[in-house]
Amino acid sequence: MAKLRITWVRSAIGHAQDQKDTIRALGLRRLHHTVDQPDNPSIRGMVFKVKHLLKVEEVAEEVAK
Repeated sequence: MAKLRITWVRSAIGHAQDQKDTIRALGLRRLHHTVDQPDNPSIRGMVFKVKHLLKVEEVAEEVAK
């Protein structure tokens, strides 16, 4: 199963609180922080909601380890 490498690249200042909460729910703590998340519909939905603040790459399971 593939993973998504998600990097927070734009500040959430001035955006709605639910978008800030979505960033936190993805596991991102600070600007330019990167996390690997499983590629599933719930994560894809969260990424879609704040896609203007993130950089997303698909990575193979072997590379993610």
